[in-house]
Amino acid sequence: MTARPPRTSAAPAAGTGAPPRDEPVGRYWSDLVWLLLGAALLLLSALPVHADSISGLEADAFRVVNDLPSLPFAVVWVPMQLGNLLVVPAAVLAAVIARRFRLAIGLALAGGAVYALAKVVKHYVLRGRPGTVLDDVVVRGATAHGLGFVSGHIGVVTALALVAVPWLPRWGRWVLAAAVAAVFLARMYVGAHLPLDMIGGAGLGLAVGGAVRLLLGRPRRPQTAT
Repeated sequence: MTARPPRTSAAPAAGTGAPPRDEPVGRYWSDLVWLLLGAALLLLSALPVHADSISGLEADAFRVVNDLPSLPFAVVWVPMQLGNLLVVPAAVLAAVIARRFRLAIGLALAGGAVYALAKVVKHYVLRGRPGTVLDDVVVRGATAHGLGFVSGHIGVVTALALVAVPWLPRWGRWVLAAAVAAVFLARMYVGAHLPLDMIGGAGLGLAVGGAVRLLLGRPRRPQTAT
């Protein structure tokens, strides 16, 4: 695993921070850290989860978000779809159009893998939706059914974001961070998931994203333009 590959291509365009198209790729120890951090986050968030009870701390954290004043549902629904599985082919297509073929492969692998693994985790850590362990849950939109841990929505958007970040300009990285935060909060706001569901899903996304970056390589982290 290389610490830093030789940089042989032109510098990023001024003011963008984006890597040039012929940027050499490498594999970095930091990506292994993301994988291990995500796996640890998933494991630690799963340990306190019980099928028929919830800690006071988690319940209070959920209430802080779920009890916020209601907004028009479309305001919440649109950003929440950033974690939908359909975002995966859309992101892959965007990468292909931009001729970032390695990125397109990484997005396809990360999106598909995290979605499938979330389904597996749900059958090992059994917990329903917020309404099964809490009273007076504010449900906005359609009632979510099935198992709640982990959230596939946050897993998908986190994995895609981690894979895409090295390939994007500075403004794109901020957009991805906002997208992850929006999905994280929105799924609790609509009453679909509890906080540990979201933390565990984010951990799964980090682990999968880190694994894909190790497998395929990535550009060196873009330098800040001056």
